[in-house]
Amino acid sequence: MDRSPSADMFKRVVRQSKFRHVFGQAVKNDQCYDDIRVSRVTWDSAFCAVNPKFVAIIVEASGGGAFMVLPLHKSGRIDKAYPTVCGHTGPVLDIDWCPHNDQVIASGSEDCTVMVWQIPENGLVTSMSEPVVVLEGHSKRVGIVTWHPTARNVLLSAGCDNVVIIWNVGTGEAMITLEDMHPDIIFSVCWNRNGSLICTACKDKKVRVIDPRKEEIIAEKDKAHEGARPMRAIFLSDGKVFTTGFSRMSERQLGLWDPDNMEEPVSVHEMDTSNGVLLPFYDPDTNVVYLCGKGDSSIRYFEITDEAPFVHYLNTFTTKEPQRGMGYMPKRGLDVNKCEIARFYKLHERKCEPIIMTVPRKSDLFQDDLYPDTAGPEAPLEAEDWFKGKNGDPILISLKHAYVPGKNRDITVVKKNILDNKMSKNTENTAPAVKTATSTPSIKNEAKLEEVLKEMKSLRELVSSQEKRIAKLEEQLSKMDI
Repeated sequence: MDRSPSADMFKRVVRQSKFRHVFGQAVKNDQCYDDIRVSRVTWDSAFCAVNPKFVAIIVEASGGGAFMVLPLHKSGRIDKAYPTVCGHTGPVLDIDWCPHNDQVIASGSEDCTVMVWQIPENGLVTSMSEPVVVLEGHSKRVGIVTWHPTARNVLLSAGCDNVVIIWNVGTGEAMITLEDMHPDIIFSVCWNRNGSLICTACKDKKVRVIDPRKEEIIAEKDKAHEGARPMRAIFLSDGKVFTTGFSRMSERQLGLWDPDNMEEPVSVHEMDTSNGVLLPFYDPDTNVVYLCGKGDSSIRYFEITDEAPFVHYLNTFTTKEPQRGMGYMPKRGLDVNKCEIARFYKLHERKCEPIIMTVPRKSDLFQDDLYPDTAGPEAPLEAEDWFKGKNGDPILISLKHAYVPGKNRDITVVKKNILDNKMSKNTENTAPAVKTATSTPSIKNEAKLEEVLKEMKSLRELVSSQEKRIAKLEEQLSKMDI
């Protein structure tokens, strides 16, 4: 039986919360992205990744794997011939935008590789099949890719070979390989706030908290959820772990755990008997978790606090259509003038529909209680610092003056010369100065194209103004008595 979460999950006095009246709304049809053939792969990832510039969607592709990258403003019907990112030889299973560069995206595929791409400033003009770097190290398909939150060019991937690899994208090397920790398929991996730890959910029903640089498990919970269906685990900003899974009776559950004592959950709630995996999206600034079930037609949201029952049901946003996947916009991409606190990009079979969550307020002033300083795009650490053991908290920015994006640095990859170790040490030191061969031509062409289009536009304007002038002169001539 489908029980309403508000009735059963949290029988208690209505509590005060500024998020109790969060109002969800799907945008009008002309602001959706239409005619997109969303991937049909049976894999429980979100299939969609968004940032303040682009929305990326994994799509059906014949003979390989592809995803589409659309500038946010490019809504409406998408042409069938619209260019894609199509370098993988097998279906793409997961994509993730780099938090420190809005033009860099990583993809994991059934072809066992991870690829990192640099998208031109204004989006794709032609299809892209040349990644900046190919990361090879998995022996089975790669179902999870996730960037380090605070160290530049550090990327984690997890495959169906039950292995987690952490890469230095700048050198294209696998720096850390966690091989013997997971005896079965890894369902999810999540970094903590400063990227010093990861937590994983595995098919063996265990949730593990791992220190990847020491390569040791520092906490684990067996049978966090007893059901056999996939689990998810994410870190909250205070270091606790939030999980979604299934009970032995196949009811969907939420769990909250303290890594210092994983034996007993801080709290566990039964939700309903649907069978879609619950994908959690977390806002560390407001401590709100949004749950989107694959195949559900609703988004449920909860506030997590220090008072019992710790996970407080807020509300449910429901639409008619079930969701195939979901993208979640980072805070710095939201419209603060409209009191927007979250934006989702819901995938249907043939379209992507933005859903906007707002907190209705009467005042036009900046609402600083809704927008505490949030993680900005600047990376506090370089990859080398993190691999040496340093940690850095996210560099926060204020959204008060409606965040304006800065200039992105190009991603640079230093190819190691195995024949000459000295040489490789020198190239490492000059890493920032070395431009990648593959990323520059597309950027040069991009600039050239801009230039040509500008010149054509100004010539057209010139011609049309001259035509008007000629017409005027002819008119004057006809009036003259010659």
